[in-house]
Amino acid sequence: MKKVAIIGAGQVAEKVHAAYYQKRSDVLELAAVVDPVSQRAEDFCRRTGFSHAYTSVTQMLNEISPDIVSVCTPNRFHFEHVLAALEANASVMCEKPPAMTADQARKMAETADKNGQILAYGFQHRFSDEATMIKNHLDVLGDIYYVEANALRRSGVPGWGTFIDKELQGGGPLIDYGIHMLDTAMYITGFPKVKSVRAYSFQKIGTKKNSGKFGKWDPSKFTVEDAIFGTLELENGKIIQLNTSFALNIREDKLNVAFCGDQAGANLYPGELFEDVDGKLVSLQKTTPVNDPHELSMAHFVNRALGDQTQMIADGWQGYVIQNLVENLYRSAEIGRASCRERV
Repeated sequence: MKKVAIIGAGQVAEKVHAAYYQKRSDVLELAAVVDPVSQRAEDFCRRTGFSHAYTSVTQMLNEISPDIVSVCTPNRFHFEHVLAALEANASVMCEKPPAMTADQARKMAETADKNGQILAYGFQHRFSDEATMIKNHLDVLGDIYYVEANALRRSGVPGWGTFIDKELQGGGPLIDYGIHMLDTAMYITGFPKVKSVRAYSFQKIGTKKNSGKFGKWDPSKFTVEDAIFGTLELENGKIIQLNTSFALNIREDKLNVAFCGDQAGANLYPGELFEDVDGKLVSLQKTTPVNDPHELSMAHFVNRALGDQTQMIADGWQGYVIQNLVENLYRSAEIGRASCRERV
């Protein structure tokens, strides 16, 4: 039996991580949960069946010696918690984003390699049935020269957690929401080399309003961007456009990645391949999702940690690439010109 621990007793820890670990009770022991609020950790244990509640990550790692650790803390703490778990010789599943900076993400990947441990990130959209269908039929599209990734909310400022706090989160919709579509676009296209990025960031709504579809917030504490729009110029001359927002005056929300080739196109959501025939749109293939991408992401990680090296994961070095792109997008928006601090 492999011992499992979770650091951070929040919603995603319970609904995604603990829920999956419970399904693998034949091979996993639900050993411990850590949260700085002792009552929250104890309540989490009662609801999920984990055995021990802690308020100290160090104490938990020393006393439990877990084989598998999920890191579900605010972004600011990912770096220290992932490193601590890796140094304790545990395999780690960390919620997105990997870290606050690219340097931190690199150190995390290096530490996983040094200790021979698995490091995976919770980029679940790449595990969707729709993403799998497109990746398996990329040849149908021909030469893909334009990709557009949208993660746009009209009125979607989170009214809970620390999502509007730049110091704790590192940013707003890009690092929280858009990062998923960025990872999916990069994964499906095979992580092409990026030459430079150019981005434009705006804070126009979150500091003026105080409520939306996802609850209320304090506009005086809104320190992240409402929206950011960026272009990734690839070394092969192609481009990836990324648009993401918490709040934007659009008619409807958009969550999709569109792939445009010289032979055909594809949409991630809803999953479809299509082409133009004499001016008419012809559907080539559609997919109706059956599997839960969250569960598939967890399953691949656990199976990899159990020794199945064939399982695809969003690994430490891919996490570094995504973190570096996020950092360059924010930097470009800040300095007002293209950024290519490190090509990846």
